[in-house]
Amino acid sequence: MADADVRSLLHHTAELAGAYLTALDRGPVGHRSSREELRAALDGPVPEDGAEPVRVVEELVRDVAGGLLGSAGGRFFGWAIGGTVPAALAADWLTSAWDQNAALYACSPAAAVVEEVCGAWLLELLGLPAEASVAFVTGTQLAHVTALAAARGKLLRERGWDVERQGLSGAPPIRVLTAGHQHGSIDRAVRVLGLGTESIRAVGADARGRIDLAGLERELRARDVPTIVCLQAGNLDTGEFDPFEPACLLAREHGAWVHVDGAFGLWAAVSPRHRELLAGVGLADSWTTDGHKWLNLPFDSGFAIIAHPAAHRAAMSFRAGYLIHADDARDQLDWNPEWSRRARGFACYAAIRSLGRQGLQDLVERCCAHAERLVTEIGALPGAQILSGPRLNQGLVRFRAADGAHDDRTDTVIARIQGEGTTWFGGTTWNGVRAMRVSVLNWRTTERDVERAIAAVRAALSHS
Repeated sequence: MADADVRSLLHHTAELAGAYLTALDRGPVGHRSSREELRAALDGPVPEDGAEPVRVVEELVRDVAGGLLGSAGGRFFGWAIGGTVPAALAADWLTSAWDQNAALYACSPAAAVVEEVCGAWLLELLGLPAEASVAFVTGTQLAHVTALAAARGKLLRERGWDVERQGLSGAPPIRVLTAGHQHGSIDRAVRVLGLGTESIRAVGADARGRIDLAGLERELRARDVPTIVCLQAGNLDTGEFDPFEPACLLAREHGAWVHVDGAFGLWAAVSPRHRELLAGVGLADSWTTDGHKWLNLPFDSGFAIIAHPAAHRAAMSFRAGYLIHADDARDQLDWNPEWSRRARGFACYAAIRSLGRQGLQDLVERCCAHAERLVTEIGALPGAQILSGPRLNQGLVRFRAADGAHDDRTDTVIARIQGEGTTWFGGTTWNGVRAMRVSVLNWRTTERDVERAIAAVRAALSHS
C-alpha cells in the first residue's frame, strides 16, 4: 500500500471516528444489535484473499455499529467509566502510528522519558510521596497485581524469605485484611499472586462500607503474620472513603503493608472541595488508580504507585544478555509486569498538558455536581429512594414497589431505562438490596445530559 493510500485511509478513518463522536450527543446510549445479529454480520470463514483496507474499515464500522455502547458519551452513567479528552485521543492515535515498544529506554527513549515525566506529575497531582515509583499498566486490576507483588516480596523478606527466588512453597502465609466490600479486582490479584482468596479476611465495615477500625485493630493484634491491609478511596457503590490516617497508623504499628484501591477516588486530590476525603492517604505503602476513569484517557490505562521503589523493582525487574540497559535511564521493564507493551505515557502526557491542574479540578468538581443532581433528583421521583449518596461522583437509588418486591421493580426500571436508550445506568446489590448505581466520570457530561437522564428515569417509572 503506497504512502499516499495510507494517508487517504487514515483521513477517511478520522472522518468516520469524528462522525461517531458527533453522534454520541444525539444517538442512543445502549446497544441495538443482538448477539445473533452481530455474529451474522461479523462471523464467517477465514478469508482466503485480503480485502481493500478502505472496504475493511467501512464494513467494520457498519457491522459493529449496533453492538457499541455509547459509554464514551455524556449520558452513560454505568459502572465507573470515563470518556477520552480530545488531546489524549489524538495522542493515542499517534501512539499507534509511532508503534513504539515501551519496554526499555533503548526501544523508545521518548516513550520512557514521557512515562518518567508523567509519573512525577501524577505523584504531585495526587498528593503522594515524591519518591514513590510509578508503573503504567493496563488498569487498576494489573496495578493491584503489581503493588501487591511488591508487598508480598517486602513482607516475606522481612521474615527471612525471598519469594522472588524461593517462590511461595514453604513461605510464611500472608493475610489480606479488608472491610469486606473490596472490589473484585483485589480478589483476582490475590489469586494471581498465589496467596489464595482464603487469605482474605473481612474485619467489618460501617453502613457506608468504611473499614471498622476496632475490627482492624483486633485482627492485627490477633496474629503476628505478614499482613496487607486493603483500603478504599472511593467505594465502587457508595463512593465512600476509608479513614486512612488511623488505619495506616494502626497497620504501621503492626508492620503491615497498606494498599489503597483508588481506581477513581484518588483524583479527589485535585479538588480543594473534596481532597479532605483523602486525609492521611499518603501514609499508605501503595496506591492504584485508573487513567481511563477520571483522567479520561483511552482504554487501557492504569497506574500502580509504590512508596518502596526497591520492593517494586525487586518484584518486576529482569535482566538478560540481549537486552540493552542504560544506568542513567528509566527502563519500564523494571516496574511493569508486561514486556512488550503499548506506550501509554503519550496519551497521559497529552491529557495532563491539555487540562492542566485547573482543568482537572474543574473536571472532577463538575462530575461531582452532576452526580449530586442525578442522585438527588432521581431519588425525589415518586417511588424512588436514595440508598446512598450523593458521595463524590457516586450514589445508589432503588425503586419501591407497592407489593414490596422492591428488588424486582428496581431491576425492571433499570432494564427499561437501558432499553429506551436515552441514558444508561447499571444495577448492583448493596447490603443485600438491589439498587441502581449512578457514576459520573466523563468530561462530556453536561447539564443537558443530566436533565435528559432524569427525564428518562421519570418516564421509565411511569411505565413500570
